[in-house]
Amino acid sequence: MKKTIIGLVCALVTPLAFAQTSTTTTEETTTTSKPATTSETTTTTTYTAGTVSTYEPGKTVVVRSDQGFVSFALGTAARVVDTAGKVVTAPLRAGQKVRVYYTGPEEKRVVERVIVED
Repeated sequence: MKKTIIGLVCALVTPLAFAQTSTTTTEETTTTSKPATTSETTTTTTYTAGTVSTYEPGKTVVVRSDQGFVSFALGTAARVVDTAGKVVTAPLRAGQKVRVYYTGPEEKRVVERVIVED
């Protein structure tokens, strides 16, 4: 009797154990290709090291360097930082050692950052 009940239970459970449900997901993507355009721009960053002669926040800084006095126009993108990279909130003072990093020719210098070395 026990063997018969166990056999019946196994016969009823077996189809459930082997039944599997599957889900199939199909993803369709459409790609349009555009002609590739390549342009290469080379930008050189230069710096001038010296001491601050005059400074107008957000406008100009004049640095006394080996080449003499060099004037830089400060734009909104120019950052004033210390040697650790932290932003300097105090205005520059005359006599502070700085390194001014800029791009472009002398007539159109764009200041990227000013590093205060003191």
